[in-house]
Amino acid sequence: MSGVRRLGARWRRRRPLRTRLAVAASAAVALVAVGVCAAAFFVIRYELLHQLDLSLTQSATRVIQENRGEGPQTVAGECRYLSAPACAQIVPADPAADPDAAYLLPVSTPVREVAAGQRAPYYSNVSRFGQPLRMLTTPFGDGRALQVALRADPVEKGVRQAAVLLAAVGGAGVLLAGLLGYAVSRTGLAPVARLTSTAERIAATRDPRHRIELPPGPPGRQDEVTRLAASFNTMLGELEQSVSSQRRLVADASHELRTPLTALRTNAELLARGDRLTPAQRERASGALGRGIREVTGLVNDLIELARDEEPLPLLEEVRIAEVAAHTVAVARTHWPQTPFLLEVGAGAAEAVRPGVPARLARLLRYLL
Repeated sequence: MSGVRRLGARWRRRRPLRTRLAVAASAAVALVAVGVCAAAFFVIRYELLHQLDLSLTQSATRVIQENRGEGPQTVAGECRYLSAPACAQIVPADPAADPDAAYLLPVSTPVREVAAGQRAPYYSNVSRFGQPLRMLTTPFGDGRALQVALRADPVEKGVRQAAVLLAAVGGAGVLLAGLLGYAVSRTGLAPVARLTSTAERIAATRDPRHRIELPPGPPGRQDEVTRLAASFNTMLGELEQSVSSQRRLVADASHELRTPLTALRTNAELLARGDRLTPAQRERASGALGRGIREVTGLVNDLIELARDEEPLPLLEEVRIAEVAAHTVAVARTHWPQTPFLLEVGAGAAEAVRPGVPARLARLLRYLL
């Protein structure tokens, strides 16, 4: 038993989901179809036998009414042909009272018991003249029993025909169950197939802009697979946004690092020709080099935090715009002493205060300069 379970588990692991779903759906529908056909067969068989038993009961009642005073004998029916009217005979409880002629229907101990009132009436299946019979044995009165028999081969033929017909219907039901199982699995897993195809296409092209096409309908009445596809589309949107953010990060990093790296390279080249510079020029270049190193260090730290997706919340302060502008212009004059910078502050701008991050505002103005 455990080996069968292991084989079944191995088969399920090796087969695709569509095949497993088709087999499960087909098996369920096939079981229902076979069960209905089997139930119909037993119902038809019962009804045919019940009708035959009713005919025997009616025949027995008629014989009892017509032959109340008769002795043990064959009283009615075409016993040779065993057709309606039924073949009937009266049997006494005492074998010594049997007639001289042989009974046409088989007489056994239970028949004597019914005649003596020791047993209830009963139906039995016997064979006579090479034909199957359905026989009723019931009390006749005065210590006698009545046996009534009809041919049962029409009923058996009808049961066989019903069995063949229902077997054909069951086979067609099993075939239809297989087709329906395949259709159900194909239709039910279509969104999953589209999801798989989209995932494979994204993996091949590395382009998260692809989306799974969702069936039309109100959002509140979607099935589980459709909601899964919608969640996958949402995940793709988040992935696309993340990729776009990374690309913008790389672009911004390259832009922000270009200016300080250029300044560092220039100051390093100046210091490399230190014998040609005056002490004031060397001091100015050294200061600019130190400021550039600190600036690049700050940018690299910011980039590391962004790459870790741990960008700190900026601490907003009340910033005096005029002071930030003056400091930035002073730094720019040290970088480019030959370039004139003119700073004009209006009457109300000197005391103007705005919420912001001083370092970022200074960096923005420095890049503009």
